[in-house]
Amino acid sequence: MNGHAMYAEVENLDEKDQIVRHASLVKRIAYHLLNRLPPTVQIDDLIQAGMVGLLEAASNFDAEMGASFETFAGIRIRGSMIDEIRRSDWTPRSVHRKFRSVSEAIRKIENETGEDAKDADVASALGISLGDYHQILIDSSSSRIYSIDTMEENTQDSAIPSSSEITPEEAFSQSEYQQQLAEAVRQLPEKEQLVMSLYYDDELNFREIGEILDVTESRICQLHGQALLRIKARMSEWNAHE
Repeated sequence: MNGHAMYAEVENLDEKDQIVRHASLVKRIAYHLLNRLPPTVQIDDLIQAGMVGLLEAASNFDAEMGASFETFAGIRIRGSMIDEIRRSDWTPRSVHRKFRSVSEAIRKIENETGEDAKDADVASALGISLGDYHQILIDSSSSRIYSIDTMEENTQDSAIPSSSEITPEEAFSQSEYQQQLAEAVRQLPEKEQLVMSLYYDDELNFREIGEILDVTESRICQLHGQALLRIKARMSEWNAHE
């Protein structure tokens, strides 16, 4: 066997070993995402998409990039699952219009008052009941979650050199976006910021967060949805293309 063939065989064995050892990572990420999604999303579909991401990670990983395989694979697995969610977007256009209306109302109130927009103020500005407003927040929490996951994925991925060339202007724009997004999260009301931290950083589900904050799971869902729409309102110039 020549040297090239031996290297190819070893490399292939390394890939298989990484896939076997990190299959549980696919399931962990899939179940964490599933907690944020409506019942129409099937765990088997997420796991299947995640395995594709793991295969790609095993084929493309380069230890010289400075990240561990688990970090690299986690990004690729999550990205593959998010792509699958996007391909089967379940959210009607009418619901997306409601999200935009809420974000615009939040932006207008906060610009006028200089303070965080409160639930009752936003509902009043939209001419709807507080109950209807809270239902929009719950819908937002379910259907818009992949936007934040994409942000998280891109932020982590920025620490890993890409094989594709990007212009200095694109790199600067990406850095500016990430900085402004991080600042928007830091400026959330204290309770919304805590919910986001427990949900994304500590990977707790809404029930667990509700137990910590001594409120209902439904209220945590509302706070999470409002945080997403508040961030969208504060990032309005970046989201103008949506």
